[in-house]
Amino acid sequence: MRALLRIPLCALGMLWATGLAALDLDLPGAATMTRERIEEAGTYRLPIGPYNDGQLPVLEVEGHVTQQSWRLEAQGMTTLQIIDPLRETIRNQGYEVLLDCSGPECGGFDFRFNTRVLPAPDMFVDLFDYRFLSARKSGEESKPDYLSLMVSRSGATNYVQLMHVQPNGGAALSITANRNLPRAGSDTPLAKQLLAQGHIILSDLDFSTGSSDLGPGPFASLQALAGFLKSDPARRIALVGHTDTVGALDRNIALSKRRAASVLERLVSAHDVPRTQIAAEGMGYLAPIASNLTAEGREANRRVEAVLLNAE
Repeated sequence: MRALLRIPLCALGMLWATGLAALDLDLPGAATMTRERIEEAGTYRLPIGPYNDGQLPVLEVEGHVTQQSWRLEAQGMTTLQIIDPLRETIRNQGYEVLLDCSGPECGGFDFRFNTRVLPAPDMFVDLFDYRFLSARKSGEESKPDYLSLMVSRSGATNYVQLMHVQPNGGAALSITANRNLPRAGSDTPLAKQLLAQGHIILSDLDFSTGSSDLGPGPFASLQALAGFLKSDPARRIALVGHTDTVGALDRNIALSKRRAASVLERLVSAHDVPRTQIAAEGMGYLAPIASNLTAEGREANRRVEAVLLNAE
């Protein structure tokens, strides 16, 4: 099923005056709007360049500001496949693209956190897999019309945020889509194991020896865990760190807790998971899953687990 976004660029009278046509953005898959904010007279700092040298180039645009986020169930589709037809439609409607970039090209973390984005769980932004587009359309007898799109994903679920700034008190966005979707985030292998067994080892995490610094990733386990948590704000987990038996118990407990805390911070900062849904604890070497007499066993014991505290 495809969701059709019908966006009136101006009030009906202005459409007649300027000859502007309605803009239809056709989203693939089943879609549901998760949040809408409208400012009758607002300001939006529209990004027009990537974040660089501590600065984000923006245009401060004023007018009727509409901000919407959408969740798309589009199995197997990439962020590029989502944004490509939207870009083409925008250009065909006479918009000039001002910025068109992907996560690292945009500026990664710094671009994301200096850009206006609706909070989770309504909008999810994977810092390693998002795309952003801003555009402007100049009317013959009116101020320019501005819009921006941000597309990201979590597992099989894609997220789209649309910002639209219309001059002269334009009309609000009018969008139709399928709103009767199943709850996301519970059908991944990680989610199924968490719900069935109550805990899971985050086996793809990478820490330096003796350090609590989590590697840069991206880590598929954290992306899946973030989707699981954000699909239901009532869910809570404990991240529990474990070590091998090398060193004193108190030092290992402290190290294991710092590692769990590093994972917590990554889920919050990079995946927009609410901090209130996560706790961090450390067990040191008190709960081994293999023998500490071999290198392989010690490696298996050095781990971080997610423990489900409640299922609903």
